[in-house]
Amino acid sequence: MNSPAFSAPSLAVRTTRIDHISPLLDVVDRARPLVFVRGGAGMAGVGEALRLEFSGPDRMTEAADAWRAVAAAATVDDEVGVPGSGLVAFGSFAFDDESAEKSVLIVPSIVIGRRDGVAWITRVDGAELPAGKPVGASVRLSLVDGALGADDYAEAVAGAVRAIGDGRVSKVVLARDLVGTLPAEADLRLVAATLLTAYPDCYAFAVDGLIGASPETLVKSERGVVSARVLAGSAARGVDAVTDEQAALALATSPKDLDEHAFALRSLLLSLGPHARDVVTGEQPFTLRLPNLWHLASDVRGRLTDGSSSLDLIASLHPTAAVAGTPTTEALALIRELEPFDRGRYAGPVGWVGADGDGEWAIALRCAQVDPDGSVRAFAGAGVVAESVPEREVAETAMKFRPVVDAFSR
Repeated sequence: MNSPAFSAPSLAVRTTRIDHISPLLDVVDRARPLVFVRGGAGMAGVGEALRLEFSGPDRMTEAADAWRAVAAAATVDDEVGVPGSGLVAFGSFAFDDESAEKSVLIVPSIVIGRRDGVAWITRVDGAELPAGKPVGASVRLSLVDGALGADDYAEAVAGAVRAIGDGRVSKVVLARDLVGTLPAEADLRLVAATLLTAYPDCYAFAVDGLIGASPETLVKSERGVVSARVLAGSAARGVDAVTDEQAALALATSPKDLDEHAFALRSLLLSLGPHARDVVTGEQPFTLRLPNLWHLASDVRGRLTDGSSSLDLIASLHPTAAVAGTPTTEALALIRELEPFDRGRYAGPVGWVGADGDGEWAIALRCAQVDPDGSVRAFAGAGVVAESVPEREVAETAMKFRPVVDAFSR
């Protein structure tokens, strides 16, 4: 944190049921929306009652400790009692220990939420809800190659394959970037709305300028149950029903993709083991269909045994092999060697935490960071294993850019 001697403020938090809410995006800030929604359930935040910033290798454990202090000092009146009601913070954390990007927890002044047919509003220190403003004009932005274009990315993948052949790593996940500049009048709520509509089975998120739609659950904790979804291995959708089925079958039987998935699943199970028991997962991954991709997916579920908060869990689980590689330390070193940029919060945890420590965290994929000056940097990555072909990994990242590229060009 900014100060080693943290004194938690005494927040007064009140959550009440409401019968009906306008579209969540109408009330959030057009330039810095605060949203975390999946499948019609989620929350939107307005304003900042409290902002905490962290950096360095202990950023998540420091956040966990600070959040416990904030929750202990708060007065909470919650008549709803569902996940996400009461005191909550939205959060986004940098991928790398050495990143210059700040990691944040933000307690909004107002939270509007909806889950399982229940709608609510949370006010911090008596904040008043501002009048809603309909989503504005279309965002028109062309994203172009950034620090690592397609050709350079193919060379980086070839370098990673050589490093695997030399025994430095078994798998490494390499990213590339696209960049652009938003016009001053751009309404980022439209970007969020596009992602919500086009990818309803993903987490649509906007936290402190990081905006995207991720299909991957890093971890969710709720009343003693912990769960996660591992995605690794992907293929383009077919052009019709027959070729689509063929693509899914080819992915499900691909030795390269199955190996990549096994690395990611093993990584998560090893990290989760000290915190949970009765951990179960499928014998084989299943194929998950998204609008533009097939993924190999595995769901994991267990019972939390050590009282860890969701922030403690993300500190243990991040980075998974699905976004870094294996062995982790060596994969991170190779990423720093081959990627000529700071990933910032791309591939880091993004989500929310409640007063009791429960929360839901996605991995920030299919996303872009929008800075206050309007500069935009989008990221997409691919897992590289011994069998990887550079040109195919370039094509995979192009597919993974599609959600963000489409959302910023409408």
